[in-house]
Amino acid sequence: MSQQTNWVPTSVDLEKPSSARAYDYVLGGNHNFAVDREFVKQVQAVYPESKYFAIMNRAYLRRVVLYLLDQGIRQFLDLGSGIPTVGNVHEVAQAVDPSARVVYVDIEHVAVAHSQLLLEGNPNAEMVHADITKPGLVLSDPATKELLDFTKPVGVLGITIGHYILEDADKVFAAYRDAVPSGSYLALSHLTDDFVEMDEITSAMGRTQNSLKPRTKAEILEFFGDWELVEPGLVTTSQWRPDRDNDPKEVAEQRDGLYAGVARKR
Repeated sequence: MSQQTNWVPTSVDLEKPSSARAYDYVLGGNHNFAVDREFVKQVQAVYPESKYFAIMNRAYLRRVVLYLLDQGIRQFLDLGSGIPTVGNVHEVAQAVDPSARVVYVDIEHVAVAHSQLLLEGNPNAEMVHADITKPGLVLSDPATKELLDFTKPVGVLGITIGHYILEDADKVFAAYRDAVPSGSYLALSHLTDDFVEMDEITSAMGRTQNSLKPRTKAEILEFFGDWELVEPGLVTTSQWRPDRDNDPKEVAEQRDGLYAGVARKR
């Protein structure tokens, strides 16, 4: 894509790759730059499975949103939403119920700028430009308060965001858990090195705008607090309620690198 577009803020560093834009590229989006595409190629050269992590994670997100809709959830808080490429939360949710409300939160300028353009004219979806590690700012933002009713259950989505929180991630997720009422859900996916060595990916990410921290299954489980995990518990992304008819066939046998789970507040 062109390096000069009307949705790219002048403050964006076009010389340093971004995880949000790299993820967009892997998923087939077009809101990324040459530096992001080159970064993805470098990572895939040493770790070819990395692109399948992204594809399986996106399929998991779709299944999660549909599951939460089945449980009666009609409002979603999407933390670290990234660039809303194909299959974003409001697209999935509002196809089922046009009145479903979605608040996206991200700090990446391109993700925010593009989301704001995409959501123009959609009264039930907003983008909040904020750091998710500051829950007070996210929860008190006028857009959040206008769209989400915190007296009713909320679906809190932390999809591939926890591993970018290097310190005190447990406190961050605890704040969001405390902010929502009984009947709410928390859905997470998180990079792990339980299965394969992640040193090269971690090192590569250090050259981008985002560092990351893979965690073990036990560490990720702590982010759910005392909420009740729904079946099948904390598993790899491809194993969380797989949809054999609609999931990408080419990744069915690929190795996972992320844990995924959903829990309900009693």
